[in-house]
Amino acid sequence: MEITRARPSLFGDIAHGLGFWTDRSEVHEAASQGRALQLQRLIESGASVNIVAVDSITPLHEACIQGQTQCVRLLLDAGAQVDARNIDGSTPLCDACAAGSLECVKLLLDHGATVNPPLFTFSPLHEACMGGNSDCVRLMIAKGAHMEAHDCHFGTPLHVACARQHVDCAKVLLNAGANVNAAKLHETALHHAAKAKNVDLIEMLIEFGGNVYAKDNLGKKPIDYTRPGSPSAICLAFYESTPLSLQHLSRLALRMTLGTRALEVVSKLNLPTRIINYISYY
Repeated sequence: MEITRARPSLFGDIAHGLGFWTDRSEVHEAASQGRALQLQRLIESGASVNIVAVDSITPLHEACIQGQTQCVRLLLDAGAQVDARNIDGSTPLCDACAAGSLECVKLLLDHGATVNPPLFTFSPLHEACMGGNSDCVRLMIAKGAHMEAHDCHFGTPLHVACARQHVDCAKVLLNAGANVNAAKLHETALHHAAKAKNVDLIEMLIEFGGNVYAKDNLGKKPIDYTRPGSPSAICLAFYESTPLSLQHLSRLALRMTLGTRALEVVSKLNLPTRIINYISYY
């Protein structure tokens, strides 16, 4: 059944120019399964690349979530809407970041995909962190992704990276200047690391200025989410009872002075590697 621009106002932007509601079409199937030759024949025969299924998923969404780079290229070259949204509001860039397909992400960005779409939920950067895709995280930040974008359920991308224990993603975010003490209901990334009992994350967050005394909406500090005597509890107890070293304080002050992109600023100054290592975390 054809429905043109008669969908709820929330999805008005999705509907514009898309045309049909349908079950999964041949174009969806070819795009999802990476059947590039079949997809090309369908396009040449006049099949719509912007046809949407009942969940508002387009063939481009399907190709991105499966990391089908060749099909993504074919769809985009044929006029697929790069920022189309599915019923959850996610764009193809969200799906490509979730899949960890760096090549698909690059293709979408080259075709003008919005880095910071006005979403009610996860941003593409959140999705990259959820999937533990540090290369996608790095690229999205380089393209201007908002590191403090806030999802009502999960908080910032750093919250997501720590909750999922993706240390590499957290490291990329922190080195790029993500706010280590950003809070969702007063819950910080350090609370997530403590709940996950991940000592590496705990130490890294504290190295970047994570507040071991921060209390969430239940009045609990990170250490309150650890088991007494466990490695994570011992680590947090040490930092609660031991003043930060002068070196640690100096490093934090230097990062704060340089701003949110400390490493980028330092790299442009052509400073010795030992200085760069002093500011960053490896």
